[in-house]
Amino acid sequence: MMNIKTLAAAVALASMSVSANAALSTFFGEDPTTAGVLGPNSTAARASFLSGLSGVGNQDFEALTGVQPFSFQFPGTTTPLDATLAGSIGLATSPSTGRFATSGTNYITASTGNFTISFATAVSAFGFNGIDIGDFVTSQMTLTLTDINGVETEFTVPHSLNIGNTDQATLFWGIIDDTNSYTAISFANAGGGDTFAFDDMVIGDVGQIVVTNPIPEPTSLLLAGLGLGLMSLRRKKQ
Repeated sequence: MMNIKTLAAAVALASMSVSANAALSTFFGEDPTTAGVLGPNSTAARASFLSGLSGVGNQDFEALTGVQPFSFQFPGTTTPLDATLAGSIGLATSPSTGRFATSGTNYITASTGNFTISFATAVSAFGFNGIDIGDFVTSQMTLTLTDINGVETEFTVPHSLNIGNTDQATLFWGIIDDTNSYTAISFANAGGGDTFAFDDMVIGDVGQIVVTNPIPEPTSLLLAGLGLGLMSLRRKKQ
């Protein structure tokens, strides 16, 4: 059984790990096999992401036409936000092996996942559905976010590897950061060699970040446990 000193040390360790990223949250859910729809784990992660935002819209690429670099708008902000999409990408309008749209019929395809989205106005939240990611790869997909000061931060999408080519895997990944804003997001997968699909992207500015139904942080849970431990020790002494 954990003694009071060990419990206190655990609380201190959790406090450091939570406070280090208190203003930045990432969201991830994955379904290695689906029936051609966004899977339940991916859907739950997307819902959690959206619950932290207010008044955002969804870019489903249904109105996207032409050739790259694609220029389009993200709905949902006070003024629809202009964006540019460029890289080893294409626009697909029908299902392919393992790939499909998670809404409507259009979706973006990317060879080895390498492409960049540039925003005319910096954003503080970004999320997307990924389809057929994780087959024919030997490493994780990464996203590099460039902030308003030109500083780059890399995030790793922790998807499974060696997923079946026809398993129609889906995932959702998102980030909300209420202390920083970003002007570009680059996708990359060094272990690629396949074509992946992306759909239903969402962005939000810092004014659209909200806090709803906050979940107790690990620190809070440990502090509660520490309190119960103290109560238990006092009862034993009596």
